[in-house]
Order: sequence, then C-alpha cells, then structure tokens
Amino acid sequence: MRPSPAPLAHSAAEAVEGHLSAAAPSLSSRVADLKELTKPGISVFLVVTAATGYLLGAPLGVDWATLLGLLAGTALTAGGAGALNHAIEHARDAKMERTAGRPVPAGRVSALGAIFYGLALVALGLVVLVLTTNGLTTALAALTVALYLGAYTPLKPLTAWNTLVGAVPGALPVLGGWAAATGELAPAGWAAFGVLMLWQLPHFLALAWLYRDDYARGGFRMLPSADRDGRMTGIVVLSSALALLPVGLLPTAYGAAGWLYLLGMAAVGTAFTLPAFSFAAAPTDARARRVLLASFAYLPAFFVLVLLDFLLR
Repeated sequence: MRPSPAPLAHSAAEAVEGHLSAAAPSLSSRVADLKELTKPGISVFLVVTAATGYLLGAPLGVDWATLLGLLAGTALTAGGAGALNHAIEHARDAKMERTAGRPVPAGRVSALGAIFYGLALVALGLVVLVLTTNGLTTALAALTVALYLGAYTPLKPLTAWNTLVGAVPGALPVLGGWAAATGELAPAGWAAFGVLMLWQLPHFLALAWLYRDDYARGGFRMLPSADRDGRMTGIVVLSSALALLPVGLLPTAYGAAGWLYLLGMAAVGTAFTLPAFSFAAAPTDARARRVLLASFAYLPAFFVLVLLDFLLR
C-alpha cells in the first residue's frame, strides 16, 4: 500500500524546518555573540576606571549628564575596539584553546561583520562623548582606540614587551574621566593614569603566564611565552607591584583624595606586593593565580576608596 502524499509532504516540511532552525542562530545566541564581541570584561574595567577618574576630579559634586555620557561613551568606544580586535586577530584566536570559540574564529560572525559593528560602536561612542563631555575627553577616547588597535594589537606577535605598550590605552580612560570632570590634564589625573598602567602589568603577565603555551600556539609573543623560567616575568611583576605602592598614594599628595584613601591604598598596595614577591621568588602556576586574584581585588578596592573619599568630602 502506497503512503499518501500528505504524510510525505508533511515529513519533508518538518525536515526542512528542522534543518533551518538548526542552521539559523537564535536571537538570544546572536545577542550573546554581539555582546562577546565587545569584550565585556575589559569594557566594564574601562568604564569603572573612567568613573574613578571622574570622581577624583570632581570635588564640587557630580554633573550626572556628563558622568552618564562619559560612562556610555566609554562603554561604546571600548566595545567597538573589542569587536575590531576580534576581527583583526580571528586567525590567531582560532589556534588557541582559550579563544577558538569566539564568534569570529568559530564562524558565527564574519570578520567583515565584526568590523562594521566595531566601527559603528566607536563612532557612536565618540559622538556621545563629544556631546556630553568635552573635546579633550573625546580625543583621549579616540587615542585609546587608536593605540589599542594600531600599536598594541600589531605588536603582540612581534615583541614580548607588547604588554608595556598595551598598558597605555588600558590606562587612558581614567585620564579621560579626569578630563571630563575638570576639562584639563593635571598631576593628580596623571597619577591615576600611573596607577592603572602599573596595575595592568602584574595582572596581564600573571594571566599570560597561566596561558603561555596557548599564547605561543596563537603566535603571540607574550613575555611568559619567551621567558620559560619566569625570571624576567617575576622581576617585572614585582617591580610593577612595588612601584604601584607609592604611585597609588599620589592622588592624596596632589590634593585629589583624603586620608581615608591614603590609608586604604597603603594597605591595599602592601597586600598586592606579597603575592608578587612570592611569584618572583619561584614562578609557578599557583603563585601566578595568587597574583591574578590579588589584581582582581586591587582594582575594586581602588574604586571603592575613591568613591568613599568622594562621598565623605
């Protein structure tokens, strides 16, 4: 007995519908990919540092339109730079276990699509900044994107000292926050820039140590990948943590923060040197994780101390 045409047609339609639903990404997965392209962890870090710089430079109180514009513009430009970085580095990311599942190397987003997305976010962010803050803050945000994509990113496969260069755009948003509050650059703003620049070195070197083999597979010349015994990595981690201790106190010396900030940063900075000493004495994965955890604690403590100092003025 022949099967009727209706069941056959119904089965074919179900098969086609199932294939299309499997092939087409859901809206939630598409949104998740767009979010991942912005490197949300780094973007949040930059937004928090911009807010920190603003509070340090705003002794007379908060202009909420300026602050919210600063945060939105920083998030957009940082996210756009992240998307552009995804596009630029997708071939190398595909070789690394840690990054092979990212949207572009995994084929869920095209490199061209990531480029258009990144450019749109950067452009929108700069417009928000120029309308809500000032030209200096906008210029610093544009410089951050340019240095991140035009200097740090191409240097990563060329020199093991790329982290020193990458720390500059990573620290510029705190200076942008200061500029949004004051309209100028001043020693206290540069001191905050120094804190963020020095903090990044032990943070990213500890991370690079833990993923040194993965970075090497991707063709990135991170210092721990070239420094197999960890001696030079340990020296840089320790010297950065030690330098961070006095630099972290400079905002008080320049009159941008008070005694609560001073005492808190002295304690936090001292605590940060302990795992750095341990790692420099004998670089191991376990000790690198302690440095990384200490760096994760340092930045929120810095922000909270600035916030508390601002509220108690």
